[in-house]
Amino acid sequence: MDTPSGVGVLDKAALVLSALETGPTTLAGLVNSTGLARPTAHRLAVALEHHRLVARDLQGRFVLGPRLGELAAAAGEDRLLATAGPILARLRDITGESAQLFRRQGDLRVCVAAAELTAGLRDTVPIGAQLTMSAGSAAQILLAWEEPERMQRGLQGASFNAVDLATVRRRGWAQSVGEREPGVASVSSPVQAPSGKVIAALSCSGPIERMTQQPGRMHARAVVAAADRLSEVLRQTGSSE
Repeated sequence: MDTPSGVGVLDKAALVLSALETGPTTLAGLVNSTGLARPTAHRLAVALEHHRLVARDLQGRFVLGPRLGELAAAAGEDRLLATAGPILARLRDITGESAQLFRRQGDLRVCVAAAELTAGLRDTVPIGAQLTMSAGSAAQILLAWEEPERMQRGLQGASFNAVDLATVRRRGWAQSVGEREPGVASVSSPVQAPSGKVIAALSCSGPIERMTQQPGRMHARAVVAAADRLSEVLRQTGSSE
């Protein structure tokens, strides 16, 4: 263990969490690996379970809890946003179209980063804008790798169907033409956490008159390369889902 902080209860809680890092552990295992008294180990593990930092598996053994993943996701999002700017700007410069990064929040997708054209006809999506999950290439990406039950719920009333999403998964990108907004086309590709989970959709969008009725033919390669680059940077920096 690291040097004690001087706050005894926190140091002991950290011992418990570190002991669970290797996998499911019984109470006896916690006692052996932490050196804590059995009542103390039990009390701390149950208290950490209350805060979802510890959970139980089907055999009743202690395991790391879901709250740790949620905290890791928040830290990963910070790295995601810090890294996305230059990659979006390069995608904008390569395609000549606006570039965005979307994350899912409940039944909406939110633009969390963008690189806009400074002049001319363009599709502008402000950072913080909340858009539907039922239309648009980014929505397709954010649904295509969801668990089946959640995917089916998301497809209700959508402009695309399960067959479309199967195609998206197979080729690794999605396109839309006038789905979200008349006159606007877009291409999107998934951004993955080191675990492989899709955590965001990277997009470029613009007027159909430039993007054409087949925007993927023009820009899919560049969008996929940008999304892959962002995913690779997250792997290198150790971001988690």
